[in-house]
Formats: sequence, C-alpha cells, structure tokens
Amino acid sequence: MKRRLGVIGGTFDPIHLAHLVAAQEAAYARGLDEVLFVPAAEPPHKRGEPVTDVRHRLAMTRLAIADNPRFRLSTIETDRGGVSYTVDTLRALAAEGDDLCFIVGMDSLADLPAWHDPAGILALAEIAAVFRSGWERFDVNQLVAKIPSADGRIALVEMPALDISSTEIRRRVAASRPIRYFVPDAVAAYIDEHGLYRG
Repeated sequence: MKRRLGVIGGTFDPIHLAHLVAAQEAAYARGLDEVLFVPAAEPPHKRGEPVTDVRHRLAMTRLAIADNPRFRLSTIETDRGGVSYTVDTLRALAAEGDDLCFIVGMDSLADLPAWHDPAGILALAEIAAVFRSGWERFDVNQLVAKIPSADGRIALVEMPALDISSTEIRRRVAASRPIRYFVPDAVAAYIDEHGLYRG
C-alpha cells in the first residue's frame, strides 16, 4: 500500500520550532504517514554564505525530531554531497513508490519558478505551502500562469504565527541571548556544547 510521504528540506542551521510546527500542520492537513526532514548538503540559494558543518546540522535535526514517531531524518542529500537540487531528491524518493508531498513556506512557493526544474518538482510531488496567520497569501494563479502544471498540485496549509528564523537564532547566540523556546531543549544544549554560532 502506498504511503503518503511528506518531505521538508532546508539548511536547518539550526532547525527550530517553526520548522517542526510547519511539518506537523502539513502532516495533519494533508494526511501524511511520515515526514522526512532533509538537511541540504550545499543549498544552492546560499552559495558563498557560511553554513555550519553538515555533521552539526544533521545532529541538531536528529535531536529535534527524536520524540515524534511520524518524523524521520533523511541523509539523502548529505550522502549525495554537492549542490542539493530538490528535483533530484524527489526523483530518488519517488522511485520507492510513495506519494510525495513537498512542504515549503509561502515565500519559497512564490520563488518556485526560479528553482531548478520546477515543472519536474510538480510532476513528482504535490506541494503543501505553509503560511502563517497574518501573512499575505500568495496568489497561486500567478504561479499557474508561469507553470501550468502547478494547477491542482498546490495545497495551502495554515499554521500558527511563530516569528522564528534560523538567522535570528544565530544572532541571539552570537549576542549571548537566550534561545530557549526558539529551538527544542536538546538542540539548545547541542549548540551550547559545541560552541556553535558564537561568532
């Protein structure tokens, strides 16, 4: 029997509570059996920017999702190495026969036409676009006008407003400000133990 498999990718530098809530809301709204968290090896949109060593990003992701049996870490991109293109990851996962749902933020949905092979992404997976209360909704019809295959392949999923970003967490750590309640306690302890984001 085919499973409904969610896929949420990112740099996860560090993973935080808004990532976890987005995955949980998408899993509930789209009837997903499992959600794979896929840390990128080399995110194409962050070339030239400093990114924390992948072993730390994998460890933090593993710690963050450990207590949710519906969440699983995938090392598919970090094992492959090099630049991580979503379409390649989805193609490899689709070969296992599951129905795929790619989970993105509303901002990423708006940028989809600029991604590597967006039509290929839409052919391989439906998209669950997560937005927060108070955000201006992206008009999906604008995307369909640019990528006709997007028609009927995008579901909007509302989540609670959590104004948390990895950038803000890194800034707070560098300034010796607390990050409790921004990330799971195990992730905060890992960041402290390994001296990450100290500047």
